[in-house]
Parts: sequence; structure tokens; C-alpha cells
Amino acid sequence: MGPNKYVHLLFAVGSLILAFLLTKTSTWVWSYFAKPNDMIIKGGALLLAGVAGFLAYKNERVFAAAYDVTRELEKVSWPTRKETSAATVVVIVTVGISAIVLSGFDAIWLILANLVMR
Repeated sequence: MGPNKYVHLLFAVGSLILAFLLTKTSTWVWSYFAKPNDMIIKGGALLLAGVAGFLAYKNERVFAAAYDVTRELEKVSWPTRKETSAATVVVIVTVGISAIVLSGFDAIWLILANLVMR
């Protein structure tokens, strides 16, 4: 596949996702009028998604944009497992503290509302 393997994969996966969405949308729309024919819907969706993916692949601007995105993603420094675990613990502790604080405010407002309602 060469250096552009992720770009090729991007267009292939994009076409498959488009085919899936077209299949579901066509089935939903067609079901309002009659019982959908799965062969026609799936074949048409695959054909339409394949043509759309091929045209997008051959378009120089779209290909260049996809190429630029994949090149930028190669520059991303992904966190290590240890960093991810530490960040997860921080998030869980922060959410727990926030829940306790919000529960306290809720209890205070409940007491004040009960005093006003009496």
C-alpha cells in the first residue's frame, strides 16, 4: 500500500460507513411505503457509497486534506499506560468530590425549601 496506507484505509472505511448509513436510511424511508427489498437497498447503497468513495478518492483536494490529517495524526504523542491510569484516577476523584459538594448544596437547599414551605 505504501506510505499512503492510512489514507486508502480512510476512504475504504468511509465508504463502508456511508453504505451502512445509506442502507439504514433507505430501509427506514422505504418501509413507510412498502416492504423494503433488501437486495435492492443493500446493492444500491454499496454501489452509491463505492462511487462516492471513488470520486472523493480521485478528487485532489479531498485526497490532500485526508493526507494532511494522517500526517498530523502521526505527530501526535500518545500518552503511556501509566499516564492514562493517573489521569483516570484524577478524573474519578474529581467527580467524586464534585458529587459530594453538589449533594451538600442539594441538602442545604432542601432544608431551606422546607423551612420556607412551612
